[in-house]
Amino acid sequence: MIPVLPVVVAVVTTLAGGWALVLSVRDRPAGRQLLTLLGVLAVVEVALLVQTVAGLVALAGTDRPVHGVTFAGYLFGAVLVLPIGAWWAVTERSRWGPAVLAVACLTVPVLVLRLDQLWAGHA
Repeated sequence: MIPVLPVVVAVVTTLAGGWALVLSVRDRPAGRQLLTLLGVLAVVEVALLVQTVAGLVALAGTDRPVHGVTFAGYLFGAVLVLPIGAWWAVTERSRWGPAVLAVACLTVPVLVLRLDQLWAGHA
């Protein structure tokens, strides 16, 4: 696994989640702000894809006591959360679109933290 990548992903998605929450609270059409936020999240998604590939490669070559199915599930879950939240945010034109994106953004750091725990051997 790439050690610094989970920290960067967690920090950026937490900040993006806060930004999406502000957009939701303002209850106005997000427009360009939402598109900028989605651009930032696209970069995070690439980082999550890199982390997934690195995690699967590391899992295949490790002798650590890591439950492979659970670890892979968290890897793929982290990759899927943001696109689903982004799709929902774009299709939902009310204030709840950015709110769903905020929830998706704040879910990613939890998944990344759990990945680190699993990799360290904590069940």
